Amino acid sequence: MIEIARHRALALLSECTGDEIWSVEHCRVRRVPENWIEEDREAFESGFRSDDQTIYVGERQVNQYFGVRDVDLAVRIGRSLGLDVDRITANSLSRRGVVVAIKEAVMEGE
Repeated sequence: MIEIARHRALALLSECTGDEIWSVEHCRVRRVPENWIEEDREAFESGFRSDDQTIYVGERQVNQYFGVRDVDLAVRIGRSLGLDVDRITANSLSRRGVVVAIKEAVMEGE
């Protein structure tokens, strides 16, 4: 079951960092499969205890943002490429670590 062409999946994965929330519009421009957008989009709320919990649009802080986390996109891409994402990311301690583990597995040809 191929939901996305390999070259498209790799291009999207290269843009993922683990720290971003992509707007629905950005996902569509980047040609993320529509069913992925529908299933993974949600409203995220900022936390203000530390800067890494705060959502920014440009340089402006926002209380809430609607979109798709790029870490969720990276997981979907990994699965669509046939990776055992749960095993590959089992030791990852952060969203960024999950994305790095998936990228490394793709580069190593797992």
